[in-house]
Amino acid sequence: MKKQALEYHEFPKPGKIAIEITKPTVTQHDLALAYTPGVAEPVRKIAANPDAAYRYTAKGNLVAVITDGTAVLGLGNVGALAGKPVMEGKAVLFKAFADIDVFDIEVSTTDTDAFIDTVAHISGGFGGINLEDIAAPRCFEIEARLRERLDIPVFHDDQHGTAIIIAAGLLNALELQGKTLEQARIVCVGAGAAGIASMDLLVELGADLEHITLVDSKGVIHCERDDLNPYKRAYARITDQRTLADAIAGADVFIGVSGPDILSAEMLSSMAERPVVFALSNPDPEIHPDLALETRHDIIMATGRSDFPNQVNNVLGFPYIFRGALDARATCINGPMIVAAVHALRDLARQPVPREVLEAYNLEHLEFGPDYIIPKPFDPRLIDTVPPAVKQAAIDSAVVHRN
Repeated sequence: MKKQALEYHEFPKPGKIAIEITKPTVTQHDLALAYTPGVAEPVRKIAANPDAAYRYTAKGNLVAVITDGTAVLGLGNVGALAGKPVMEGKAVLFKAFADIDVFDIEVSTTDTDAFIDTVAHISGGFGGINLEDIAAPRCFEIEARLRERLDIPVFHDDQHGTAIIIAAGLLNALELQGKTLEQARIVCVGAGAAGIASMDLLVELGADLEHITLVDSKGVIHCERDDLNPYKRAYARITDQRTLADAIAGADVFIGVSGPDILSAEMLSSMAERPVVFALSNPDPEIHPDLALETRHDIIMATGRSDFPNQVNNVLGFPYIFRGALDARATCINGPMIVAAVHALRDLARQPVPREVLEAYNLEHLEFGPDYIIPKPFDPRLIDTVPPAVKQAAIDSAVVHRN
């Protein structure tokens, strides 16, 4: 697999993306229109009205995928340049699933102000900014400040993309288990970008903050700890619980965005009846599905892996969320747009599965239930379902450019 991966990236020519020309360049007249003197006309239009860039350039369908390389996959702080294969991969997914063009940009600084300034200074040529693989807690400040500064969508997929897919799947799983989000006791292991953003979204959707226990590498996040950043402190509880084993007893939901083999069979056995377990560490989950299903026959489980049911995969979200935002010419991706994406994904999993999805996954049958709570990534209905919902939410919440 390692050899295949390296050959895939190197041959027949290095990398995974390229630029295509979208206008004819066959004659001298074509070139005169593409460059001088013809190009002066759209320049004048844009100088007079910056919104004309959406009409005369690729801005409206162009997203910048930007990283500083500080949290690349599970490899950690490998540096901006080493993150480039991942950013090119993100570009492939944007194009393949939502026909969105991407420039990947690797910013070689870990200085927060310098990174923000760099992104802000180049943002004018893009319709949206996808932040990627930036370590917490800096990622929270970077996204918040860029959102305030720019009038195009800024979206940190490691936060909100993961949160959206988790929320859609969890709402369906809880319903199947006869439970509600409002009443569920939730334990989340992992207090970085994905964990905190997921809890924030679940609270927005109706989860009770008092029913959420966040656990990091040092244990339960409680009010007596003096090592918490502001984002963790928002979830600090008054409790005697100190370990995951303490917190998980009687819990309805386990969400893992941390590392392998965190949840033992004994811990799983102590959860409430009909538990929901999202073990999303990849490739090795917090508990292996075989062990989880052997331990609890009443469980609904999701992982980050494609070889088990209920894969929580961000590709279900970010291409279609940006597609809807770009189609609306949105100034941001706000809460209503994120919630609209959650419900669109949640509802799609309840619909009859078309034959082409079954064929893509070599399945005879698939229907809403414990092994199918989230749509499959190759479901062709995603492009017709999620972007319109996101676009309408942008229009309804009045965050669209006006000519």
